[in-house]
Amino acid sequence: MANQRDLEFGYFLVPLAGEPLIATAQRVEALGLDYVGIQDHPYQRRFVDTWSLIAMIAAATTRLRIFPDVANLPLRPPAVLAKAAATIDLLSGGRFELGLGAGGFWDAIEAYGGQRRTPGEAVEALEEAVTVIRQVWSGERNLRFAGRYYHLSGANSGPVPSRPIGIWIGAARPRMLDLVARLADGWVPSFQGDLEQLAAMTRSLDAAVAAAGRSPGDIRRILNVAGVITDGSSQGMLKGPPEQWGAELTELAVSLGFDTFIFWGEGEGQLELFAREVVPAVRSQFAEAQPRAY
Repeated sequence: MANQRDLEFGYFLVPLAGEPLIATAQRVEALGLDYVGIQDHPYQRRFVDTWSLIAMIAAATTRLRIFPDVANLPLRPPAVLAKAAATIDLLSGGRFELGLGAGGFWDAIEAYGGQRRTPGEAVEALEEAVTVIRQVWSGERNLRFAGRYYHLSGANSGPVPSRPIGIWIGAARPRMLDLVARLADGWVPSFQGDLEQLAAMTRSLDAAVAAAGRSPGDIRRILNVAGVITDGSSQGMLKGPPEQWGAELTELAVSLGFDTFIFWGEGEGQLELFAREVVPAVRSQFAEAQPRAY
């Protein structure tokens, strides 16, 4: 079966405290993009809090969908995180998805009161967190879960989201990709030009999805794409004029099955170039191409 999802596009908003963040998000919406994704690094002194910013953006927009790209699990207890996610989704009219990560930058996390974890422990904790989050969204009472890292001891869930919130996991290594294949609604890798590495991750995910008895089409594929849109010659992949970007993103959609592209391109005019020139080119070329068959 071919991938039937329509392509979607968004902007990676760096939450710098001194920048016009709300106005930028409103511009993203006015330009017709679908998403704004916001990185979550609470220990970064120059950043505002991601979850507070998401709530403000939700209140200041009407159509734009929003997600943490990705939420810092070691500093955000999953039961409370689930409550916040459900609240934002309800109050925004169903415009929130939950990007979720296992953590990194452990010195900074520990400095902010979080617990340092090994890579294996971080994956185990993330798997437990997904279970806790979905229980808290269930609407059921007397929730109980006894994990190594997280616990529910008679908790009552609510509010219940008005529709299924997607859990989109940031992952690159095999064990995390296996977790995505078994439990997630979406996969959020980041791409800065290493096509073979991205293709290898995609093959690993496909194999894990098959082993889990799921279809690759069950998992939305959201790609953070960092680069620069130029007005001249190419300087490499994702470093060139709009027509080059159009061809390269189309190829990523057709050959690797990505259906959502989140543009990380800072600098004057980059957002506008992406929305007005790159996005239409990708939509047009993808419509003419043969989508990847699942």
